[in-house]
Amino acid sequence: MINLREEDKQFLADKVNTLQILLKEHGDNRTSLEQEVQWEAVTAKLTPYYAYFSRILEPEGMVVIETPGMAEVVPAAVFPIPAAETKQGDLAENSFQWHTADGHPYLLLAAQATNEADESRVIQVALDVSREDALLTDYQRKLAMILPLGILLSAMLGALVARRGMRPLQDITRAAQRITASQLHERIEPTRWPRELRALAKAFDQMLGRLEDSFTRLTQFSADLAHELRTPINILMGEAEVTLARARSETEYRNVLESSLEECGRLSRMIDSLLFLARTDNAEVSLQLARLDVRQELEAIRDFYEAVTEEQGVTVQCEGEAGLEADPILFRRAVTNLLANAICHTPTGGQIKLVVEPSPSADGVAIHVSDNGCGIAHEHLPKVFDRFYRVDQARSADSHSTGLGLAIVRSIMAMHGGTVSIESQPGKGTTVTLHFPLTLHFPLFNDQKNHL
Repeated sequence: MINLREEDKQFLADKVNTLQILLKEHGDNRTSLEQEVQWEAVTAKLTPYYAYFSRILEPEGMVVIETPGMAEVVPAAVFPIPAAETKQGDLAENSFQWHTADGHPYLLLAAQATNEADESRVIQVALDVSREDALLTDYQRKLAMILPLGILLSAMLGALVARRGMRPLQDITRAAQRITASQLHERIEPTRWPRELRALAKAFDQMLGRLEDSFTRLTQFSADLAHELRTPINILMGEAEVTLARARSETEYRNVLESSLEECGRLSRMIDSLLFLARTDNAEVSLQLARLDVRQELEAIRDFYEAVTEEQGVTVQCEGEAGLEADPILFRRAVTNLLANAICHTPTGGQIKLVVEPSPSADGVAIHVSDNGCGIAHEHLPKVFDRFYRVDQARSADSHSTGLGLAIVRSIMAMHGGTVSIESQPGKGTTVTLHFPLTLHFPLFNDQKNHL
């Protein structure tokens, strides 16, 4: 609509400009003006679109020339007095729309001009815009009818496309609703879904895999924990029931109390170990870092176990030199757990080595705890760091063992950003290696207290 009206205004401005040029070049010569004012205008009036009228007036209002019939259609009085000076570029903006008594629309424009003798003249031009108004009115009416229908159809198509697009998500939702604690093996199968949803389905299946693994571990841990707690409790209850069945001597009562105290100590150590593992899993144990002389620390641990090793007939050697940054208490606990395991499973006359050296990648320190004891079968090695895991009855005969020592070692190494690995051959011995990084690359919770 705006473009049509601007074209009409520019059309009138062009006609005014043409008449201004004719007046300047030929003055009031009717022969020169008749072709533009009368003949072309009458011809244009017969066309379907541009029917226009032109008029040239003297300043007093006398008509110099005009399109035949213009006075009856568009009187001179309806035109405003034009400004004395108007820039050619602004001429079209001075036009305005006017309606006859019967509502017929015209676009009017008036401008000043001078003839060949430099005499002032007024040019008036009128354009019949009824066809354009009718076209625009018809367009608006059709638009008013089509637009709501188009919006309705678009909404229906949008709803249909959205429903079809959401169908895979609904299928994923139903698949997720089928998954329960007893059906964590269910998967969504990403290959079934559109490309846009495959990443989501794949991530969801990976999450289910992690949940299934965690749930399996938790279930196994709960069963192991119940078994480990039940054994000493049953021993305590059995001894108490047997002792109370009849009168006992003081020596017998003392023996029962000593046995009960031993079982209580085992329970206490197990609870302490479980609490430590729970705190490390939830980042509740802070690291109090210090620079350690590893060789000196290993020798101190060896000296602490000297009485035990002498009694069992086992020798412990320390080799190598290195320094690292670690929590002293946790470092000693990790090495102590490994040394205690090695002593427990090394026969009389056996040898244990505590060796420290730079790691092969030269970005940390490796500590090896090696023994020449009974060794561990290859199929058990991936599981020895699990909580309560024991290879066989022979390796669990020690009443002081809780089955949590290696799990604690792994947690301590994870806190330091390091790793633990194990190598073993049945009948030849076992080597456990602690890999400590030279620099820790993770945040430390130094504002927390260490409750070890």
